[in-house]
Amino acid sequence: MSRLDVHQHAWPDALLEELRRRSRGPRVVGDRLLLDGEPEFVIDPAVHVLADRARADAADGIDRALLSLSSPLGIESLPPDEAAPLLDAWHGLAAEVGPAHGVWASVNLVEPDLDPLRATLAHDAVVGLQVPATALLDPAALDRLAPVLDVVQDADLPVLVHPGPAPASDVAVPGWWPALTSYTAQQTAAWFAWHVAGRALLPTLRICFVALAGLAPLHHERLAARGGTFGAVDRFVFYDTSSYGHRAVDAVVRVVGVDPIVHGSDRPYAEPHDPGLGEAFSHALFVSNPHHLLNGGVR
Repeated sequence: MSRLDVHQHAWPDALLEELRRRSRGPRVVGDRLLLDGEPEFVIDPAVHVLADRARADAADGIDRALLSLSSPLGIESLPPDEAAPLLDAWHGLAAEVGPAHGVWASVNLVEPDLDPLRATLAHDAVVGLQVPATALLDPAALDRLAPVLDVVQDADLPVLVHPGPAPASDVAVPGWWPALTSYTAQQTAAWFAWHVAGRALLPTLRICFVALAGLAPLHHERLAARGGTFGAVDRFVFYDTSSYGHRAVDAVVRVVGVDPIVHGSDRPYAEPHDPGLGEAFSHALFVSNPHHLLNGGVR
């Protein structure tokens, strides 16, 4: 089986052109990405050339990388008429990728159109649906999102939960600030919402939380101390390792075990990384666990 990276990003030319047409965030001006909740970010088109990306991945031992739309852009939460051309530009990537890449679909969450979503999920290059963590920050939000997730469950495909937009702010912060504050808080809240209500709503959905769910499983002792429960590990919940290393991965493994941990790099914003927990763990991380995330089966 292939060695997989379940979480990378790419900026198709068509998506960049649509973002350049916008007069308010999210938008691109020249080579700068402008978002309401983050410092300006300079886009380097060279790191988004898929042929070059595939060569870089191969050099790092990655056979196939799964590409996702950057949910911090907030495209999924735009009014439908604004979101449509951006989502169309993103999904056009599915017709362009070769065997070295797969694509996570996205959907407008203001007025989800479920029939086109079903058609998108049926594309051979599409591996599942990405949703922003901001769409499931509490059990009530998860209940509202359930009809969308049910379409994915019916297709027997997984969901990737990725940080959504950071709150708008005029305060100057370092470039890494949203990734260490808003993003991790969103992932933690989404994980707890799933922990409370997810499995009852969607009994067989496979779901993967980016960035080790903001380390949410490590709070299981505090959860119990405050009146919650943490019982058997959910065998359909997965955690990608993006931006974390040996200590964080090892700590989460001690709570949820090896089987749910999958390799995600967040490339080009971080690099593929083996946390160095042994050959058997490496095989699980890059091969067998991602295979179960994408295809199901006993783990």
